[in-house]
Amino acid sequence: MVKTYSKHVPGTAFGLVCSPSSNSQYDGKFAYVPALEDVLVWDVKKGTMVAMWHEISHIAEVTAILQSPRKDIFAVGYIDGSIRLWNSGSKTVVSTFNGHKKSITALAFDEQGTRLASGSQDTELIIWDIVAEAGLFRLRGHRDQITAIHFITLADLPSTSTTSASGLLLTSSKDTFLKLWDLSTQHCVQTVVAHRSEIWTMGVNPEQDLIFTGSGEGELKAWRLDRDALANGLRETETGDVAKIIHPVSSLPLASRHRVSQVAFHPTQSYLAVQSHDRSVEIFRIRSEEEVRKKQARRKKRAKEKKAKDKSQNRKDENGDDDGDDDSDSEEVKLVDLFTPYLVVRANGKIRSFDFGGEMSSKGTLQVGFLPYLVFKSVDTSILKIMTALASNAIEVYNIPQPTKSKDAPEAVRAFSVDLPGHRTDVRTLSLSSDDEILASASNGSLKIWNMKTNACIRTIDCGYAISSTFLPGDRHVAIGTKSGEILIYDLASSSLIEKIQAHTATVWSLHVRADQQALASGSADKDVKFWEFARKDSTGDGTQNGKLLTLVHTRTLKMTDDVLAVKYSPNGKFLAVSLLDSTVKVFYQDSLKFFLSLYGHKLPVLSMDISDDSKLIVTCSADKNVKIWGLDFGDCHKSIFAHDESVMQVAFEKDSHYFWTVGKDKLLKYWDGDKFEHIQNLRGHHGEIWALVLSHHGKFVVTGSHDKSIRVWDKDEDEQIFLEEERERELEMVYENGIAESLNRNEATVGSGVNGAPVDTTTQAEVSTVTKQTTETLMAGERIMEALDLADKERAIFQAYEDDMAKLPEDSPMRLQPPPRNQLLMQLDKTPDEYVLWVVEKVRSAALHDALLVLPFGKVVSFMSYLNIWAQKELNIPLVSQIIFFLLKTHHHQIVANRVMRTALIPLRKHLRSALQRQKDILGYNLAALQYIRRRNDADRTAQFYEEEGMDEEKVRARIAEGKKRKRVDIKV
Repeated sequence: MVKTYSKHVPGTAFGLVCSPSSNSQYDGKFAYVPALEDVLVWDVKKGTMVAMWHEISHIAEVTAILQSPRKDIFAVGYIDGSIRLWNSGSKTVVSTFNGHKKSITALAFDEQGTRLASGSQDTELIIWDIVAEAGLFRLRGHRDQITAIHFITLADLPSTSTTSASGLLLTSSKDTFLKLWDLSTQHCVQTVVAHRSEIWTMGVNPEQDLIFTGSGEGELKAWRLDRDALANGLRETETGDVAKIIHPVSSLPLASRHRVSQVAFHPTQSYLAVQSHDRSVEIFRIRSEEEVRKKQARRKKRAKEKKAKDKSQNRKDENGDDDGDDDSDSEEVKLVDLFTPYLVVRANGKIRSFDFGGEMSSKGTLQVGFLPYLVFKSVDTSILKIMTALASNAIEVYNIPQPTKSKDAPEAVRAFSVDLPGHRTDVRTLSLSSDDEILASASNGSLKIWNMKTNACIRTIDCGYAISSTFLPGDRHVAIGTKSGEILIYDLASSSLIEKIQAHTATVWSLHVRADQQALASGSADKDVKFWEFARKDSTGDGTQNGKLLTLVHTRTLKMTDDVLAVKYSPNGKFLAVSLLDSTVKVFYQDSLKFFLSLYGHKLPVLSMDISDDSKLIVTCSADKNVKIWGLDFGDCHKSIFAHDESVMQVAFEKDSHYFWTVGKDKLLKYWDGDKFEHIQNLRGHHGEIWALVLSHHGKFVVTGSHDKSIRVWDKDEDEQIFLEEERERELEMVYENGIAESLNRNEATVGSGVNGAPVDTTTQAEVSTVTKQTTETLMAGERIMEALDLADKERAIFQAYEDDMAKLPEDSPMRLQPPPRNQLLMQLDKTPDEYVLWVVEKVRSAALHDALLVLPFGKVVSFMSYLNIWAQKELNIPLVSQIIFFLLKTHHHQIVANRVMRTALIPLRKHLRSALQRQKDILGYNLAALQYIRRRNDADRTAQFYEEEGMDEEKVRARIAEGKKRKRVDIKV
């Protein structure tokens, strides 16, 4: 009989507030932050998680988040180059885009939210059509990672403008270039060498006439966007050069000279935020032209007073210099005058990203009215919010006060913070209570207690640098071994430290309670193994505890020849195993501490070990990437297994079995059979090295803690079994399919490039190309379409042959036969062959359709054309038919032109498609006209009602509209 094993599946993941892999978004109430492969939505005021956006079986890390102008849609970029559009209301994926080969680094929506631009580490830029769920085109030109993207809208340009309505796109990259792209011609119209080092960020003001770029050298440069040049298009100047659209202005001095990692304008208020230091964000206030003129006048007045004073002291030489400065100040508005430092937001950790909180919080409403030309009434708005996402797994929201006439410097006040549900540093050790209800996790600085049913953090206690931990008998106390050699005992009920024992002089690497719950062993880098017994002592009375307190009493010490890395009692209480830095494991009798066995064979130190419940096997894992299984009776090595690609950090036996688990620095959790030496299952999910592993005492689940600060639970699925051969075949198929997709996506370099160290020729790639990327999904979709075509062609051929045979016979001929039986699948679905093919094609996602069609060989394309003709004739899903026919004609144009057989299929297709499209066009035109009429009628009724309530006559109304149309602009002189 074939051996089967219980399958384990990914369960819950907790301990994460915010991971540093991506930027974060904040809308004033909710923070949308990355959590490795998920996106978490936090209510920052309540400190609670509102939602988790998780897609099953997708483990790629989030690298970019952006909110659409349609507030409920979010674009999320991942490290595997995919982009998913999430609906925040339904918490589901709306569509998926695959086009990039590497991590997504920048995202931008246009003003209407119908187009999305994405930039990646593969240096390419892709424009996506959100409505059609397809890639429009791919732009190449940058030579390094794209760091920022911004759409430039041209809505306010005059009607005489020669610039295209598609708009422009501004991009920055680590290659030091700032590029401006025309989306109508799909070409770069201007390239600016902006900095001497990488451009890390870019910001554009709401009026879209000023650009800021930040570099790795800490320089923040300003650039002016010439709207007149945009309106006139690309024209030559008098010197014969093409008119420039982007012009340099000057640099803005910053308080810090570190890398400028983010620049952002507030969407509605006159503030600019710049992050150029790990722990702080500088806030600049943007003055109006009137404020700048007043400041210049005050400066001039002070200069005159100083001049008069200097005259009395006969210092006329310096007066002339002051006059010159005064005149220059009064003549032009400088960038430094417009952007004045306001305050600095200082966070409690390294800032990964920040975001303004949308609208300003206030006591009243910000506006009244509903049409763009109505008057908006301001009320008492006093607080501006800014959210900082920290690299230390926390979120902080600060209130920025409005400027006042007080001379006191304004200060940012921390309003909310979300930090309790996660560790600030790596999770180094885990331990479970005996009933599997409570989990203790410890890191450098904190011990957290979790409820395993709700995954809620119920206690957070400060501690030192925790290395090892264990629950003490009774599950009311937790012992922590620290890097400084102390053993700390915490009482969980009161969340207090009740005992601090200086047990060792170096790191306490291991703690283990004996099976009879009467003693504790500790192993340390000071080469000692110490034995402790549990005792009760009277409380001192100065703390929160009363009565008897648990403590440890030192009973014995076992001196070793090298640093002790792990200690473990055997479940039968007979042996004590000690692993040393010299790569050996020594086994002693635990009562007399006499030497019993020495297990040697590892090439590097044994980092962890465990003994099976029957005390017959001991398994050891080492930094040499191997796991060894030993017999505890004679110390013989049963098997040595190359287990992980990096150091194996922890190993643990399952309850009442010889199955064991291992974790390593290669981010994998692995399941093994210790009797047959078989690898059972790989579990992927962590995004950093796994430090800690603990198993349920009842065998229901496994818990792991990692460098990525997450704690993951892996549940046993009792209903599903694993067959080893099937598991190996599934893994091989996955590798094979991924290999096929990678080979299809590989760009072929020109012959001879890259030989003998020569550079690879990339100049042959066009600046613009189509958006294609083969994935396992698109390959399978293409195969399904081919299978449907084969089935439908076969069915049609059978019935066509029957009809041809019957046509030769008269109606009353006794030779006439019954129609042949239909295909069972088509009968079950109750579809004709052409309807079945359409049904299969409609099931392919829009974003993957083009790539799926590329899989079809030309023979299948010829067959597909006949079905397109039938669908056009029956007017079935005309938009999809049009999309497919145009894509196929564009892709296979040369073959179609050279093939005379295609002519007979294309002529009727053109006829049927034209008539169907004309009918669709008429229906759309009629509906659009009706909708425009309804909107005009609604606007007129609401406007009349509003002005009637205000009690205005016609003249006042016209004056109010004219006042609303006025615009104020500040011109910055270069």
